[in-house]
Formats: sequence, structure tokens, C-alpha cells
Amino acid sequence: MAYTLEQLNAAPTPEAARMLSGLYEHSDWISEQALAQRPFRSLTHLKHAMTQVLEHAGRDAQLALIRAHPELAGKAMVSQSLTAESTNEQTKAGLTDCTPAEFARIQKLNADYNAKFGWPFILAVRGPRGVGLNKAQIIDAFERRLHGHPEFELLECLRNIHRIAEIRLNDKFGVEPSLGHAVWDWQEKLAQHSDPGYAEKGQLTVTYLTDAHRACAQRISHWMKDCGFDQVDIDAVGNVVGRFHPAGGADSARYLLTGSHYDTVRNGGKYDGRLGIFVPMACVRELHRAGQRLPFGIEVVGFAEEEGQRYKATFLGSGALIGDFKPEWLEQKDADGVTMRQAMQHAGLCVDDIAAIRRDPARYLGFVEVHIEQGPVLNELNLPLGVVTSINGSVRYLCEVIGTASHAGTTPMDRRRDAACAVAELALYMERRAASDGDSVATIGQWQVPHGSINVVPGRCAFSLDLRAPTDGQRDALERDVLAELEAICQRRGVRCTREETMRAAAAPSHRAWQGRWERALDHLGVPLYRLPSGAGHDAMKLHEVMPQAMLFVRGENAGISHNPLESTTSDDMQLAVDAFTHVLQQQESETP
Repeated sequence: MAYTLEQLNAAPTPEAARMLSGLYEHSDWISEQALAQRPFRSLTHLKHAMTQVLEHAGRDAQLALIRAHPELAGKAMVSQSLTAESTNEQTKAGLTDCTPAEFARIQKLNADYNAKFGWPFILAVRGPRGVGLNKAQIIDAFERRLHGHPEFELLECLRNIHRIAEIRLNDKFGVEPSLGHAVWDWQEKLAQHSDPGYAEKGQLTVTYLTDAHRACAQRISHWMKDCGFDQVDIDAVGNVVGRFHPAGGADSARYLLTGSHYDTVRNGGKYDGRLGIFVPMACVRELHRAGQRLPFGIEVVGFAEEEGQRYKATFLGSGALIGDFKPEWLEQKDADGVTMRQAMQHAGLCVDDIAAIRRDPARYLGFVEVHIEQGPVLNELNLPLGVVTSINGSVRYLCEVIGTASHAGTTPMDRRRDAACAVAELALYMERRAASDGDSVATIGQWQVPHGSINVVPGRCAFSLDLRAPTDGQRDALERDVLAELEAICQRRGVRCTREETMRAAAAPSHRAWQGRWERALDHLGVPLYRLPSGAGHDAMKLHEVMPQAMLFVRGENAGISHNPLESTTSDDMQLAVDAFTHVLQQQESETP
């Protein structure tokens, strides 16, 4: 019989310790020390308490915990001396039924990993949904992490140990993150659609108005109908729009706007954008199943384009909703010479209707967006959710330093006009300057020496600048300093520079009231409150121009990597996102007259 949180909180300490025994391999001291924080408000609260015990235990205790774990498909499995929990997990992953070749490969990886790091490889083999990774996925992860840095790999082992404990705790308490599973399953199914040239390689790429993109729109619209949305449409730019009417009918009250984008970068991840569509869909499905209506409506939009991959028009989907669709975009051409107008006509969209989809902000309470973090912060803190304080303001430049190309062997070092070295000096300055300024970031992401040769001092160096900060004032100060340093470097080195501003976006601070609702939702769930800015741009930036907005971040696995096939999160964290969104709806319901 499954335990309950009430039983755990009320039990004498020895009995409570027995209830939590086996969560951490041969290391019950972790859960025993965490019990000092009773009463727990939720299992999430307990899970975080255990991560804090281990974090403060010190390196020796952490290494001892890692070394208490058996190797995957190792000697303990062969001798049948695994714990019952490890036996169950390795069996679900198929590791107790390896072919001789698979077993030999894993044994070699075990030996190489131990030789490099001095501890066994740890992986939560039941995976992000809890049903088990397959052997190919396990071997792929093993081979990838074998090349990691020891400090990073130590932390990755600990994070996987906490995931193992989370799944074991769920088993003990009979917890099934069913709504998280539903969100996870939708994303897996949607990822079956990918553009030609990528689908054949098993890579996910969905760019604006391709066949895969339109197939995604159709799937999302069908799922919205299945969830009980009253009205589902694909609008004039390809946004998928689902409306769940308020109590009293479609025109009786305002709507809460939410959603995110369903297009992807090339060879990207499954969760960027799409998580923000499916979390509110799950909430609407539960309202519909319960026969419940709110005093306000819910409008979920799957934005057709945010990434700017096929055409240069980014935030096309959300921009159209605020009346910021530029007619000149229609004449942009993709790599195959197809104009946006032609692509829209081929998809059956009517460009003459674009102006009509502009929303009246007075009809909306605001815009909220759930998004995978796309960074390492929550992952490193062992926190499933974080509240966004602001979407960073940004500015971008394309630049070129012009020096003098000369012979690499005959030009003395003090006679050179090396364009690439000037840019290198700037890059190091940017690194120092941004690091000294809170959450500011500065990047040279493109760096090219045109017609460069191995034996020629670079005479030209083309490069990009990407500068971001949580407020426009911080961004502008960073910009002034970087550009001033660029001029100083050029003058000192006897080179010159050209620059062209290509993009400037204002910061989008979260609306205080809506940010507060997210914060109260986390408190209700027993999730420690952590606030952070978003360094990436989001559809919420566009809606911010006309209505209040606030975002919730969901932790990403694999060090929070995004725009990458390794982008991932767990059904447990997605369940918490659904629960947080539901609580936000409940708060707004109680506040609505």
C-alpha cells in the first residue's frame, strides 16, 4: 500500500525513516537528515530538502554516494547482488537482457569511465517519463558523458541520483504524474514531423509553412478539439488558436491569453516553445472533463513562427496578433527562392486577412507563457520551476575590422595590423565586462576571416555582437562600453571598423501582479521560489507591448541545454508546471468579480 504525506509527517522519526529507506543507494542518511524539515508541504518540498542535504554534505560524502551505486550491467548485476530498486530499474531498461555485443560494449564503457573519473557512471535509466530508456539511449548517453569534464560529470551524476530518488519516491507514495505524461506524450508525437533533409537523419526541424509545419498545426488543432476547446482555428499566418469560453458564453468576459511557438530551430529540441502550448492545453482538458467554466475565457495560441529560420521575420506569429506584421516580409525569399507570400498561398492562408487577426488588448486579462528554461540555472539548483522577472533587452550588430593582410613569416609582430587579434581582444573585454554586470551577457557568435590563409596575417575579420541585459539601461550601458572599447582597440592597433545595427529589442519586465500569481503558485506547490531573468527572446516579448505578461520557466535536463536534440525535461517537472498553471487560473478566478 502506498504511503501518504500525512503519514510521513505524523510518523515517529524511526518509522518515517523506514518509509523513505532505499531512495538513495545504500545511503539512507540523506532522507533521514531531510526529515528534520518536517512537516513537508508536498513531495516536491521533500525532494528538494533531500537535494539540499546532499549539497551541504561535502565532496567526500557526495563521492561516497556515487560510489555506492552499481555499474550499469556490471558485476553486481551478473552476481545478482543489486538492490531490489536497482534490479527493477536495470530490468526496465533492458540491461538484464543484453546481447553479448551490448554487454561487452557497456563493460568497456564502464572501465573507461571509471579509469577517467574514479567513480561509476550514474544514469537515471527509467528516463524522463519514468518508463525506461532503451539500451541505445543508455549507450549514447554513456559515450557522450565519457568526454565530459570531471567537475561537470560529478554534478551530472548527482543530478541523476536525485532523479532516481524522485522516481523511487513516486513509487513509494503511489504518485503518477499523469498530466505531465500527457504533455510529454504530445511533444513526442509532435516531434514525429520534421522537414526533409532532417527527418531522414532522425533530427527535428520544423520551419515556417513547410509540410511538417502544417502537419504540426493540424495535430495541435485536433488535440485542442479533443481537449474540449469550444473554438479551434488556424489563422491567416498559421497560428493555431484554441478558445475555451467563459461561463456565460464567448462574449461575456475577457480572456487570459497564453501559448508559445511550435516551429523549431534546425536540429533542435522537442520542448522549446511547444511546452507552452501543451501545459495550458492539459489544464483546459481537465476543466472540460470536470464540466467547469471560469469567469474568464482561456485562449491558447500555438504561434506559427518565432525562430526566424526560413525567413528573416522573427516573432511573426505573435507579432501578427499585436498588429506588427510588416507587409514587406511577404516578399522575403527562403533559400530556395520561395517568397513568404508564395508559401502562405501554398498553405491556403489568405494574406488579406492578416490585419484582421490583430487582438484588442482590452479583451484580455494578460498573457502568460510557460517555457523550458533553455539554460543551466534551475538544473544546477535542483529546482523544477522558476519565475521569470524580465526578458532581457538586446541589441545586435554585424561588424568588420579592417587591417592589413601581410606575410605571416616576414611581418614582425610589432608591425602587424591584425584584424582578427583586434576582435580577439574585444571578445575578452566583453567577457569581463558582462560578467561584472549582474545578469548581462555578451557574445561574439560569428567570427570569420574572409579568404584567410594559414600563412597570412588576417587583414579583415567579420564578426557579430549580441548584447543582452535585464533592463534597457543595463543593455545600453553595456553597448556603450563595448563599442567604446572596440574603437579604442582599433585606434591602438592601427585598424578600422565598420558596424551595422541589425536588431534592437526592449526588455520586457514581468507584470508585477501576474509574476506574483506565479510566485504564489510555486509556494502552494511547496516549490522553493527562485526568480531569474530570461536571456532568450520569447513570444511574451511581443505581447508585452500591448498587455501585461509574465513567464514560468521549467527546468531542463542535460545541464539545461536547448536548441539541441539533448533538450529534455521530465514528466514530473511538467506535471508541476500544469499544477502551477492551474493554481494561477484558480487565483484569477477568485479575483474576478
